[in-house]
Amino acid sequence: MRLIDAPLRVALDALFAGYGLATADVAENAAIPGSYWGECEAGLVGSTLYLRPDTPLHSALHEAAHYACMDEARRNDLERDAGGDVAEENAVCYLQILWADVLPAVKRECLMADMDAWGYSFRLGSAARWFAEDATDAREWLQSRQLIDVEGRLRLQRAA
Repeated sequence: MRLIDAPLRVALDALFAGYGLATADVAENAAIPGSYWGECEAGLVGSTLYLRPDTPLHSALHEAAHYACMDEARRNDLERDAGGDVAEENAVCYLQILWADVLPAVKRECLMADMDAWGYSFRLGSAARWFAEDATDAREWLQSRQLIDVEGRLRLQRAA
């Protein structure tokens, strides 16, 4: 799924703003500043997420989730490589799946299928199985940082 749809883009901007992240448009076929993977993949520089019309939704959500999950010190030096450890990477994947359900015309099943098609790798073979059966550590990580509550519901802003 790409970011071409205007209502989806407006919803992304509103979602990310709650975490202190702005978005910036990049012209079609132009290099995306701060893109770790290059090509059409989203880029992060400071508190700005760079997107082209052909940026995959999973990429925008993943990079934004890195921003939401990192501490202020890492945000201040952020350019291209969000860093983090395996536990944070798992939390990022979990958070991007939760975010899919609050976006118009997007559901977690669609996002997880995109993640699998892109090449995300999970022990159980798919994002859906990982999310349903093997993501306790990711939920706990997000709860400990107050990004979700004890019931697993999103807190649609960064904890103070």
